[in-house]
Amino acid sequence: MRRFFSTEFIYQLFALMISIIIVHGMYVGIVRPYADRDLAEQAINMQEDAEYIANRSIWIVIQDFEQEACFILMLWAFAILGYKASNAVNERKLIDLEMLPDHTGEKITPESSRVISKTIKELPQSYKRLFLSKLYIAALDRFAFTSSIQDVSSLTNKMCENENERFDSELSMIRYIAWAIPSVGFIGTVRGIGEALGQAHRAVDGDIAGVTQSLGTAFNSTFVALLISIVIMFLLHQLQSLQERLVYEYSSKVDEDLINRMQSLD
Repeated sequence: MRRFFSTEFIYQLFALMISIIIVHGMYVGIVRPYADRDLAEQAINMQEDAEYIANRSIWIVIQDFEQEACFILMLWAFAILGYKASNAVNERKLIDLEMLPDHTGEKITPESSRVISKTIKELPQSYKRLFLSKLYIAALDRFAFTSSIQDVSSLTNKMCENENERFDSELSMIRYIAWAIPSVGFIGTVRGIGEALGQAHRAVDGDIAGVTQSLGTAFNSTFVALLISIVIMFLLHQLQSLQERLVYEYSSKVDEDLINRMQSLD
């Protein structure tokens, strides 16, 4: 229970609530009033001029409930992406800090690895929570126990692979949102086409206004959803690249600071 209600879970929950409040407030106060105004003006112009061609404003394009849901999901995804990117950037800044004792050029033996490991374990919590410090401690403890450099190298490589998999699994929510947004758009398409078919008898009588408005709903919802999905997928791939580079720097740093300096007594 304690792990389930983590800080990140609570952050995501509040981010969703705030996204709903912001987007719905903007739709009630700005988007739908402006869309109704534009639709009313177009209706008047069409009555006055039979050759009038209506230009669909941005307010009309995004006015429906499906587009509102897409923007809510978009803000939620941005909040999660920002949270994870911020964590990765902070870890990247701290990776340059030296956590090992300053014994430049000295070889690390199984005996000295116990001392260095103990020193790292005594660092403040802000350092010990970093994956790099956990990597150092695991490598040093394994070397102190086995005296095998190859064993230490296999361990650190496995830990870096696991960290990459952890990063990848934590992006599952963003992938779900990126999948859900086009799905919501398709729901709007189905709803719009259904409404248009329901008004087909009026189109036969010459009144095509309702049909065209319903078809506009169908196409606008998919159009907006696909655009938002493209943006989110681009940002998701940027975050993945950032996390992969971070794990690569973890591996490189532990090789440089520890493994290349280790010396077995055999």
